Amino acid sequence: MKLLDFIPVKLTLFLIFGILIGYNFTISLWLATSLTCGLIFLLGISRTRKNILDNLPFGILSLLCTICIGLMAVALSLPENNTKYYANFRLPAEQYLHLKIHEILKSNSYNQRYIAKVIKIDSIPSNGRILLISKKDTLKHKFKVDDEIYTLSPIDEIGLPLNPYEFNYHNYLEKLGINYQVKVNSRDYFISQNASLTLLGLTAALRQKIISGLGKSNFGENELGIIQALLLGQRHELSEEVYTNYKNAGAVHILAVSGLHIGIVLLLCKFLLKPLERLPRGKTIVLIITVGILWGYAFIAGLSPSVIRAVSMFSFVAYALYLNRPTSTFNILALSMFFILLTYDPMLLFQVGFQLSYAAVFSIFWLFPKLQHFWNPENIILKKCWQLLSVSIAAQIGVLPLSLFYFHQFPGLFFISNLMIIPFLGLILGMGFLVIALMLTDLLPNKLSEIYNRVIRMMNELIEWVAQQESFIFIDIPFDFVQLVVSYILIFTVVQSLKEKKFQNVLAVVLSVIAIQLWLISSTIIKSREQKIIIFHKTGTSALLYKNGISAEVNCSDTTAVTNLIKNLVVQEKIQKVEYKTLKNSYRIKDYSLLILNNSEMIFHKLPKTDYVLLSNSPKVNFNRFLDSIKPKKIIADGSNYRSDIERWQKSCSDRKLPFYYTGEKGAFILEIK
Repeated sequence: MKLLDFIPVKLTLFLIFGILIGYNFTISLWLATSLTCGLIFLLGISRTRKNILDNLPFGILSLLCTICIGLMAVALSLPENNTKYYANFRLPAEQYLHLKIHEILKSNSYNQRYIAKVIKIDSIPSNGRILLISKKDTLKHKFKVDDEIYTLSPIDEIGLPLNPYEFNYHNYLEKLGINYQVKVNSRDYFISQNASLTLLGLTAALRQKIISGLGKSNFGENELGIIQALLLGQRHELSEEVYTNYKNAGAVHILAVSGLHIGIVLLLCKFLLKPLERLPRGKTIVLIITVGILWGYAFIAGLSPSVIRAVSMFSFVAYALYLNRPTSTFNILALSMFFILLTYDPMLLFQVGFQLSYAAVFSIFWLFPKLQHFWNPENIILKKCWQLLSVSIAAQIGVLPLSLFYFHQFPGLFFISNLMIIPFLGLILGMGFLVIALMLTDLLPNKLSEIYNRVIRMMNELIEWVAQQESFIFIDIPFDFVQLVVSYILIFTVVQSLKEKKFQNVLAVVLSVIAIQLWLISSTIIKSREQKIIIFHKTGTSALLYKNGISAEVNCSDTTAVTNLIKNLVVQEKIQKVEYKTLKNSYRIKDYSLLILNNSEMIFHKLPKTDYVLLSNSPKVNFNRFLDSIKPKKIIADGSNYRSDIERWQKSCSDRKLPFYYTGEKGAFILEIK
């Protein structure tokens, strides 16, 4: 089956191409709209007067038009292109904000975070989304969805990561249309008593009612957290231990309401509603009821973007099953992606969950029939086990390159955890819906809640056992974008060569393997020749890393504070050996010299001339005298210094026109050694 023979697949690929261009290059809304309208006009002419545009076939114009639609979709999604976007108004530093809580995010050790919508800014009707942060120990009130608050707190930009390979929260929020943040405490706001209700608020209130009811039904803490994650799309209450167990066992995907859950609900509906198909127009009735149930589940799960995405996709899949034509499956899948990206949010393309969901579903549709054709046992038990294993293998093949690229780990026993859990997930979801329905009507028997609690506990214990087999968990796997692309090419060529044993297919496999090997060898050689010094930003301490090829020397005063700081860097830079040492006063590497000034006992006239000076732990010295004595080329201050000292040093350097680098503003200082 040639996927590119399907028109929806072609259109979706070109829409994605347009979104990628629009995201990576700044294209104005006016230009994108003009190009789209112009191509639509040419399309109309080419259909009515074919002889005028014989050299531009209708198909080529359609694909170009689809690319421009992708450009326009990105431009429309950018908040700054909205005339009422709050950041487009030039207002004083102290602004009167009217905000409405839109979504509650997972909190960390210090802060509770929310996504809020701006209603007004200084009495000017506005729109746009903003990150709202509140310290846990300062708020009298924990905000709920639909709460409206008024605050005078200043709007700040969301900071970029300050150290190499840290999670880029700024970039993540930017793709959600959030560019700014506001921080409040108990004295900075008051809550409106006349807040309007929205659909999201109603879903949040329903979820809270369900959670409160389940909390009174003697469910264990971990079991209740799993129920909230599986059925209500709320992972906030999951303990770190339980989440880590599921991640190491390769079953973390079942903790987020996603395509897997919606797919199981779809199969349950198809099974339970099958008798209705005997009625006149029974299949149509079943389709309507099924889609209604899917969107009802989306309502209960909070109508989050990931849930809407999954339900939209499987609504199209339900239609494909209704048509009962195998070739329509990929068409419908492509149409669902086209519909979601175009009408909901083109920036979903860059979300990990979106990519993993479509990669898994596409891989199942593509590889599952081939695996069944490869082996089709007659024994009914073996047949069912092989079908379940085939689904798991197909999905894992589809998401493996993405998982390695984003998470750099691979659970070797994923097939065991999936084989044990997925067959029972339908039962767990079905029982969960029954438990919730009975609880809401005050008809939930204690015996049923005890049984359900025991089932969840057994699942947790199974996952914990698999997660304890640490020798089968492969972590810290270096995997870059080139490997991601070539890996998918390799998967495609291997499947094609197994399907059709032609010379060109086998050659394609060989070339893909050679490409991966060449890239691994070349990137390893490049990394092995690199030398650099990195001065990290870490509040309260100083840390310096010297990378020499595949080995690294970390110099710091607090090893425990630096371990997590360099974890991702070690993986991405392909460092194989890390050695920890105490921070010294001076370093000389080739032609570069670095002096660390961290106390007031240093005698200036005895210090050697140096290129770079690192100020650490706010040394109490005569800074101007020090500069006159050493005459450095650049001053660096890290996160171990007091802010008042940094401002004083910065002014002194500015007066002398001496470069000053503060890691708290510019991020880690990286010195590439030639």
